[in-house]
Amino acid sequence: MKPRSSLDRREFVKLSALAATAAILPDSAGAVEMQVAVKARGPITLPELPFAYDALEPHIGAETMRIHHEKHHAEYVAKYNAALALLPEREKFYRDLSDISDESIRNTLRVNGGGHWNHVFFWKTLAPVEKTGPPSDQFAKAIDTSFGSMDHFKQFFTEAALKCFGSGWVWLVLRGKELKITTTANEDDAHDLQVPILALDVWEHAYYLGCQNRRADYISSWWNVVNWERVSKNHDNEINFR
Repeated sequence: MKPRSSLDRREFVKLSALAATAAILPDSAGAVEMQVAVKARGPITLPELPFAYDALEPHIGAETMRIHHEKHHAEYVAKYNAALALLPEREKFYRDLSDISDESIRNTLRVNGGGHWNHVFFWKTLAPVEKTGPPSDQFAKAIDTSFGSMDHFKQFFTEAALKCFGSGWVWLVLRGKELKITTTANEDDAHDLQVPILALDVWEHAYYLGCQNRRADYISSWWNVVNWERVSKNHDNEINFR
């Protein structure tokens, strides 16, 4: 069996691969790298972005990206590591969050681990305009099959993002062999039997500096910097592995 190249977020949390996932989002050797990370069980670290803070301008401003990364994402990392340090020695190498006896620590790890994973995934699906690439033929065909066309998909995804109440995420996920759009609140994960393909952070911290409360403007700008090459890989690798 060839190594699985997509990284399921639920399994990621269960195995506590959060311990070393700064740079192991879906890639050609994703499964092998995840196995190594699971054994490491160390504190997580804030990853470098795959582009400069100003690389997404004028669509997403440099200061927005800097604060989003250095403040908000970094806070998830710091709080996760602080909670991890409070675990008794017998629970340091837990395999499932349910193994942790202290509810407060368990919830802190879940929320901040989720925030870390969601953001690492999100950064990988962004790119400067000149490097976004086109969708692969396989992914484009899947979009057409599930939504009718790429334009229809963007319309449906945008509508879901606008309707997402408060803070949360909008996802394109693979459910079985079908692409679906779903939302999650706060830093919750996508549901069982779903593989994340594309994510949009609709917390206000993702756009308030440049767009104030105008989420629609943020979403419109975001479409210009979606890394279709990476998103296609997330989809195609998962489909081709099966």
